[in-house]
Amino acid sequence: MESYAKAGLLPDFRVSYTLYSAEEGGRKTPARQHIRWDFRYDEPAISTSTFMVWPEILLPSGALLIDGVVPTHGLADMFIIFPTSRAFHQQHIKPGLRGYFVEGARRVAVCEVIAILNLHSNPLQ
Repeated sequence: MESYAKAGLLPDFRVSYTLYSAEEGGRKTPARQHIRWDFRYDEPAISTSTFMVWPEILLPSGALLIDGVVPTHGLADMFIIFPTSRAFHQQHIKPGLRGYFVEGARRVAVCEVIAILNLHSNPLQ
């Protein structure tokens, strides 16, 4: 799969993330670029829902990881997949907010919002 940008999507925000090890309850097999982890807020008061906000992993230089295994920790640009949830995320996504990459109910990584990119101005959503 190519970048979401090639499909016309712009990243909404950027996170720093750390994957959980298998011993911590994370994946037993390595994840690869363009895995479709969903996003969950750390604060139940905000939401107990899981959202289709998918990561695209970046290299330490900030360039896109084209393909391959996802590093244990790093940066990811996040893409809100459903436009109908955009207004909700616009109200809650802020630098410093913590969340999780999840597979079903299992948390596979913790993340923190470090930058707002196109969240409030994404022309295609």
